[in-house]
Amino acid sequence: MISDGKLGYTLLNSLPVIDLFAGAGGLGIGAARAGADLRLSVDSDRFSCETVTANPNLHGGAALHADVTALTAADLRKEAGLNSREDVVVIGGAPCQPFSKAAYWVDKGDEAAYRRARARGEAAQRTTEPLLARPDSRRTLVNEFWRLTKETDAAAFVFENVPSILHPRNKHVFEALRQDAEAAGYFTRTVVATATDFGAPQARQRVFLLGSREAQPEAPAGTYFKEPDAGQLPWVTSGDALRRFEGDEYAEGNEEVTGTWASHLKDVPPGMNYKFHTAWAGHPNPTFETETRYWNFLLKLDPDRPSWTIPASPGPWTGPFHWSGRRLRIRELAALQTFPDGYVFSGPRREQVRQIGNAVPSVMAEQMVLAAMKSLSAKSKAA
Repeated sequence: MISDGKLGYTLLNSLPVIDLFAGAGGLGIGAARAGADLRLSVDSDRFSCETVTANPNLHGGAALHADVTALTAADLRKEAGLNSREDVVVIGGAPCQPFSKAAYWVDKGDEAAYRRARARGEAAQRTTEPLLARPDSRRTLVNEFWRLTKETDAAAFVFENVPSILHPRNKHVFEALRQDAEAAGYFTRTVVATATDFGAPQARQRVFLLGSREAQPEAPAGTYFKEPDAGQLPWVTSGDALRRFEGDEYAEGNEEVTGTWASHLKDVPPGMNYKFHTAWAGHPNPTFETETRYWNFLLKLDPDRPSWTIPASPGPWTGPFHWSGRRLRIRELAALQTFPDGYVFSGPRREQVRQIGNAVPSVMAEQMVLAAMKSLSAKSKAA
């Protein structure tokens, strides 16, 4: 394995990659950085496919606007320019909304009741039973990822999702995927990783299932540290990532925050949220009570620390906000997700924010794809 001096690695036998549920391409960029030959990115969202197409030099491969439930392995190989005998690596993260913590807040069942009771200071008991009522059709997309991985006869795969997929109410979905993969002859490795440990200026945590036909993939070791020893790299802070975008040439028309809580946001210090305006924080005229708002309500970045997770569907008062009190710019959001400078996002601002917030930081994705590929031998099936 040799460095190419630009994107990361070049493998002597660069493996073709198909990216399912590709979104704006965070996983795909990571695959390209790892030296893979990204052939195809698939997504049912038009704006995401337009984003991938708009960045051929930074992303690579073709974009297919399609519903994965209607695709076959033959379709994928044809669109990727692969014959039936060539090795391929399948990567992807099925939509995470059914498994996210935010989903619990809109659940009208036991979990939501538990949280409301705790917020009122009342005793309550949380259920640990799998969430089977009010099924979300997106849950079945995990099955579709596995179906296409198996039918494509992938040499290796990388599955990604939010940490809450390991919650007792969701874990059966993840475990079914792992067990099905192992029953089909794959060696697997479950990795819970935090983006800061791989050089992203954001404390985003993700779960990966790495699979290989030949050997169990090794869990990638982080190379950035909160308290580095001599010779080690420190975490990248939000200030490190964003200060280069503070010029007026990067300004956007909707940065200023106005409305009900604008003055409250202005008073919140960097690194703090609405709790600044509570008796718990010692505020002389508290407006809120602790644990009655979602954690990123009026949340501001601290330039000396990594960012919190960037949401895909922020409300008008949902942070993180810039430490100065304005909304984050598209280029700043992209930088926190380690998209390359100059990466173009398609669609109106709301769609761009959604694409960025749903993405996997490419520096973390790079190491996961690399680990899956390193588990394979140098030999590959002939074209």
